This record gives sequence, structure tokens and C-alpha cells, in this order.
Amino acid sequence: MQRTQKRSNSRVVPPGSGSSSKGGGASNKGAGASRAAAKPVKNTRGGGAKVYKTGWKDRWQGYLAHHESSARDSLQRMLATPVQSLMTWLVIAVALALPATLLVCLDNIQSLGQRWDGAPQMTLFLNPKAQDRAIADFQRRLESRDEIDQVTYVSAEDALKEFEVESGMGNALRSLDTNPLPPTLLLVPASDAAPAALSALGDSLGEQALVDDVVFDRAWIERLHQILELGMQLAMALGGLLALGVLLVIGNTIRLSIESRRDEIVIVKLVGGTDAFVRRPFLYTGLWYGLGGGVLAMLLLMLLLLLLAGPVSMLADSYQSDFQLNGLGFGGGLLLIASGALVGWLGAWLAVGRHLGDIEPQ
Repeated sequence: MQRTQKRSNSRVVPPGSGSSSKGGGASNKGAGASRAAAKPVKNTRGGGAKVYKTGWKDRWQGYLAHHESSARDSLQRMLATPVQSLMTWLVIAVALALPATLLVCLDNIQSLGQRWDGAPQMTLFLNPKAQDRAIADFQRRLESRDEIDQVTYVSAEDALKEFEVESGMGNALRSLDTNPLPPTLLLVPASDAAPAALSALGDSLGEQALVDDVVFDRAWIERLHQILELGMQLAMALGGLLALGVLLVIGNTIRLSIESRRDEIVIVKLVGGTDAFVRRPFLYTGLWYGLGGGVLAMLLLMLLLLLLAGPVSMLADSYQSDFQLNGLGFGGGLLLIASGALVGWLGAWLAVGRHLGDIEPQ
């Protein structure tokens, strides 16, 4: 009789406040923290079960604990099948490395165009009667403008000597009484200056009192910007197509993972697990896939640049140039890795949102 009364007065914990289901990446740690910190609410009816209320702090700790366990569990599942995971990572890496390589090539082409002697320049022929102080002041004002990268002054005497060397008409030129060549300023426009802005710049400089004439190849500048713009649009289009391919690859991988854990998901939903609770481990799986693919894409791009650095350096030396290949840099590398992680997470989100609703307890 005493044993019966003792059992009837024992504490009864309602379902959900104690242990949680292990399926779907649930965390015993988070559930334990909530159980230990739960505060009992006094039952005014006397006797029977006690009601426990969980505070927001305990719920937040359980939420963080489930995130931690979901990330760790999803990574362990991927590492448990290294061959399959490596193949998925390589597919994502190739898809990310192709547009990144094209962007690097465009950046190097633009840098090479600025170093090349045929780069777009603007020549200002100055008034032969202009004073040296006025020319120096005009040059300083031009160098302070954002649309101009470099200004070089060539005096009339230097221009005549250079013309003598290049033309081979030294004897004829020395017989002249006066120097027919005016002083000039050679302007190198900024690489990001639009053709319309350069045309407006040339027109405004032609109106200056010191300038007699302005000469620059507008057609060359327009062609250069059109080529770079076409390459940039091509890189963006290729990146979009390959990003769509990455979404499909990750979505198919997540779909197979959902199907393999269907029974586990059904059990978690039977005991009260929400869709967000079930979705979280699969989102971390997509994040790990994208992050690993981004890191491999960065390594592939670095390897490609390393293989091309030697031949490009030899070719530049043959033209007496110090040109070297430029990579993405630290910021560009982080952006590439972050882009891979974002695409992986988005692909997992779309796949889980589409297929998780089809799995419901019967």
C-alpha cells in the first residue's frame, strides 16, 4: 500500500520537456540543458503531475546547441563517404572556377592593355609661346583629375630629338632655323573611364588657352571598352549558368539524402519535430558542399595561374616587359569561397523546401 502511494505521488514529466529524438540531427545536449534549467510551476490542484515552463534563455541555448550538433553531424556524414563527397566538391569547384578564371583573364588583359605602347593616349599640342611655369601649373591640374592616370611632358627640344632618331632625317632637321615641333603633354586616361567621358574630356581640354590641338584615338578607346564589356557580360552569363548547374547538383544530392532518411524524418515529425528542425541538418549539408567546392575552386585557380606564370613571364621578357599574371587576391578568394557556400546553402534550401513537404506521417 505504501509503495502504491509513493508511485502515485512521484513526479510526471510531460513529453517534449525531457529527452528529444535523435533523428534528423536532434541534440541531446540542447534538450538536457533545457530540462536541467526548466523551472517548475506550482500546481494549485494539489497532487498529480507538475508542469514545467522553459524560459527564453533556455530555448535559445537549445537552439544554438541544435545548430552545433546539426553542423557537426552533417559534416561527419559527408566525411563518412569521402569518394562521393569529393566528386560533388570537384563538380562544384569546376563550375565556380570557370567564371572566376574568365574574370581573372579580363583583369590581366586590361592590365596588359595599359602597359602596352598601343594603349589609348591623349596628346595635347601646346602653344609654342607658352611659358614653362604656365605649362607646369597646367600639368599639375591635369594630374589631380580622377579621369587621368598619368601626364607626361615632352618639351619641344626633346620632341625634335626623338623625331630625328625615329625618322632618320637628322641632317635635314638640323638645317632648319627654328624648331617646328611644339611642346606636348601625353595623357593616359583612367582604365575605368567611359568613352563618352573621354570624348567630353578631350573637348574640354581643347578649349584651354594653352592647348592648340587635341589628338586621341576615340575609335580605339571605344573598341577597347566594348571588348572588356563583352567579356564581362560573358563572364556573368557563364557564371549564372554554372551557378544554376551547381544548384541542380546540390539539389539532387540533398534529395537523395532526404530519401535515404525518410523513416527518420517521419519519426521526428511524429514526436512533434517542426519543418525547421528537420530542415536544419540538410541546410548545413548544402553549406558544407558549397564551402568545400569554393575552396577547391580557389586551389584550382591558383594552380592554373602557377602553371601559366612561367610561360607568360618568358613571353613578357622577350618584349622587355615586367608584366606578371594577377590572381583574385585575398579579397577575391574569400568572395569566391563565400559565393560557393551561398550557392550550396541556397540549393539545399530549394531542395528541402520542395521534397520535405511530401514526407508526412500517415
